[in-house]
Amino acid sequence: MNSISSDRYNHFLKKARSAKRGGRDAWAVQSTGEKVAVALVLNHADWLQEYGYTIAEAIERAGQEWVAMIPQIARQLADEEDASCALS
Repeated sequence: MNSISSDRYNHFLKKARSAKRGGRDAWAVQSTGEKVAVALVLNHADWLQEYGYTIAEAIERAGQEWVAMIPQIARQLADEEDASCALS
């Protein structure tokens, strides 16, 4: 991953992590593109619907680069959750 892609990945991860921890309030302050991509990562079709997006429209709005990162971001968040549960 080059530095631009790495920066974008880290930005996306930060937004997804923030919304996962802070819920709708943390998600609501993100840009529209970030909102739809993060809602896809977190599997929140209800959040997409709130902004009038279908899943297909959200994929198109998020763009190829962010859509390609969705599986990896989702796995990383799940791994972080598993690790935090193991420490509890």
